[in-house]
This record gives sequence, structure tokens and C-alpha cells, in this order.
Amino acid sequence: MMGDLEGRNILITSGPTRGYIDAVRFISNKSSGKLGSTIALEALKRDARVTFVYGVGSIIPDVALLDKDYISSLTLIEIETIDDLVAIIHERLKENLYDAIVHTMAVLDYTPEKNSGGKITSNKDRLAVTCVRTPKIIKLIRKLWPHAFLIGFKLEVGLSRDELIERAYTSLLESGADLVVANNQDEIVGDKHHAYLINSRKEIEAECDSKQTISNSLMNFISRQINLVKII
Repeated sequence: MMGDLEGRNILITSGPTRGYIDAVRFISNKSSGKLGSTIALEALKRDARVTFVYGVGSIIPDVALLDKDYISSLTLIEIETIDDLVAIIHERLKENLYDAIVHTMAVLDYTPEKNSGGKITSNKDRLAVTCVRTPKIIKLIRKLWPHAFLIGFKLEVGLSRDELIERAYTSLLESGADLVVANNQDEIVGDKHHAYLINSRKEIEAECDSKQTISNSLMNFISRQINLVKII
């Protein structure tokens, strides 16, 4: 029996990114990549072809958890820094056609302005690091794949439901995404993951309480949108 995403190509980005201060020190963000991995497994179960771009140290999809061999349907690409990510998008993925893109990767908003190259001495009492804003990768993704169904993520801390939805919607408008998953860091504990799926009309498509329900809801939504386009 074929899945509802059989033959479809889906790009998923997942996990953390790094910005180097010197040869051995870096700043990063708090992301295990577990949600991205769960989403990828759900897409594979529905017979999609998945390209999974992940940060160093991130959890990756374990196809052994599925009931048949999906290894040929999964392409794994590891990156470390934002420069790596941009290079992969331009040099390896640019010519690919994707039906949907799920951008769960925790891309640093700021990265160290300079990498000293060597190792900064540890005998200083203070170390000042100047950081600069990084490019918005989701905007690059939208530019390269204007017709793909694009899902972004908005993570905040300690906001009310209405504030979270407002910021998520603003993010959707700025990035050109078709759907945004809005969540609070303090509502993510283990497999418990409270989130809202916000569409381009500022409506809540779904309210989820776990990584698996987020994954199911996203794949259901992608399937409906792709099939709708196919019918039209």
C-alpha cells in the first residue's frame, strides 16, 4: 500500500548550528534535532523521499525503527556552521526539486564576527566576543524554491499564547513561509512538545502536544496541500 506522499521529495533541516570563536571554542544553540528526526521518520513512513540536512551532534532518523527498509529514500547531509549550510544549499541542493521543505534547524541569529584561527589563551580574566547577525536561511530557501510548500518554526520563551501566535505569524509573513510551527521553550520537555501550527490566514491549523503529533499534523497538512495542487 502506497503512502500519501509516495514519490514526493521533502527537504528537512534539523539540529543546531555552530559559530566558532577560535579553533576549539564555539557558540551554538539548544537543539537536539529530535523533532526534525521524528518529522523525517513520519515522512518516510508515508513513502516520501527525504533529504535530511542536520547539524553536528544532532539526532538523525533511525530507519531501523520503521517496518520496512527506507534507507534508499533517505539522504543524510551533515553541516556544522551557517556557512556550511549555505554552501550545501547552493552547491549540492540548488538544482533539486522539492515538493515541501520543513526548516526545523536552529540557525544561529548571531555568530562571532571573527574566528581567531588558533586557540585564544586562557589566562585572560575577560574575553569579549563581538557577534554579527547571520543571514535568514529560510528566506534563501524561499528564493531558491519559490513553489515548494515551506514550513518554518518559531521558538520563543515565556510568551503567552496570543503573543506566541502573533510573533509566529509575523515570522511567516517575513519569511514567505506557508505554515509556521509556534512553540515555547518552557513547554518542551522530553517527548512532550506543545505547539501551534499557524497558517497564512493567521488561523491555528492544529494544536499539538508531542513531537509525534506535530509530525503527523505536518505530514497530513503537506499531503493535503500537495494533492490539492495536483488536482488543480
